[in-house]
Amino acid sequence: MIFSAKFIAAYTFIVIFKLETCKIEYLYSICLVQYTLFRQRLNSKTMEKAKRKSFIEGAISSTFIGDSIFKHQKKTNIGAHTIFLGQVRADQIEGKLVVAIEYSAYEEMAEEAFTALRESAFEKFDLTCLHIYHSLGRVEAGEICLFVFVSAPRRKVVFQAIEYLVEEIKIKSPVFGKEIFEDTSFTWKKNT
Repeated sequence: MIFSAKFIAAYTFIVIFKLETCKIEYLYSICLVQYTLFRQRLNSKTMEKAKRKSFIEGAISSTFIGDSIFKHQKKTNIGAHTIFLGQVRADQIEGKLVVAIEYSAYEEMAEEAFTALRESAFEKFDLTCLHIYHSLGRVEAGEICLFVFVSAPRRKVVFQAIEYLVEEIKIKSPVFGKEIFEDTSFTWKKNT
C-alpha cells in the first residue's frame, strides 16, 4: 500500500502530539525516516515504469506494430486506439538527398524522459494504455522510426493525447538524429 504525502504528514503530526515527552530531534528523525520510506516506495514504482524498453534497434517493423495492436484486443474497457507513426523522409537538404537517419540517445535519460511524458499524459487525459517506441541506430528513408500508441475508453481523448505526446517527444526527448546523405556525408537533424 502506498501512502500519500498528506497521509504521512497527518500521521506524523499525530505522532508528534502523542509523544509529548520526546525531544524535537527524535520526532524530526521519525519524520525523516517515514518520508524516506515513502520516497523509496515511490521511486521503486517509478523505476518499475522506467524499466520499460522504449528503444528498438533499427526500424520499427509493421509486425511489431500489428502485434502491439493485437495484444490490446482483449482489453474490453478500451473504446478507442490511435497511433502515430514517424517515418524517415527522403528530404533534400542543400541539394543532397537524405537516405537514412542514424538515431542515438543517452538511453537512461531518454527512458526517464519518456516515463515522465507517460505520467504527464496519464495525468492530463483519461487514458487506459500508452506506449512509446523509438528507433536507435540506422533507419532508412521510408522506414518507421517512432511509434506512439494510445488507448482510452473514448475516442476524443486519444486524438488529444497523441498530439500532445508527439509534440512533447520532439521537444523533450534526448534522442538525436544524424541525417545521412547519398554521398555518406551527414548533418545533425533539427526537430521542427
